[in-house]
Amino acid sequence: MPFELPTDLNPAVNRLAWLVGRWEGTGKGVYPGTEEFDFGQQIDFASNGGDFLHYLSQTFEVDAEGKAVRPLSMETGFWRPQADDGLEVVMCHPSGYAEVWYGSITGAKIELTTDAVVRTASADEYTAGQRLYGLVEGDLLWTFDKAAGGHPLQNHLWARLRRV
Repeated sequence: MPFELPTDLNPAVNRLAWLVGRWEGTGKGVYPGTEEFDFGQQIDFASNGGDFLHYLSQTFEVDAEGKAVRPLSMETGFWRPQADDGLEVVMCHPSGYAEVWYGSITGAKIELTTDAVVRTASADEYTAGQRLYGLVEGDLLWTFDKAAGGHPLQNHLWARLRRV
């Protein structure tokens, strides 16, 4: 699908312009103590003209035909590009934790690492993460490595999404 740079985009977020819009697709997940699973996902990157993008990700369980059957998770936050090609991201989750991520933007590739993870008393233990996002053949590919439950940092989720 062709992409047009939004005319009202703040110049500070031009390096993230390739993300703006809605992305949908499927992914897989695995972690010690769980079986590998499939999921559907929708990610929205939106601009209101500020020097940041709003991010909203929703995942859901899918049936054999790939149709959503129940919600799994959500996360929302703000992606704040910096003048030095750095990127600051703040995210929160309804499961009781919030994260601060730092990383870099290199063309259509973004690498992020958690600086801080805070959680409520009822949230599952989760201590660190790394993410990689990239534009590959017009699709958004991403992966998430996490350290949780006493396990070291390791791959947990990955997906391929198409612009809709």
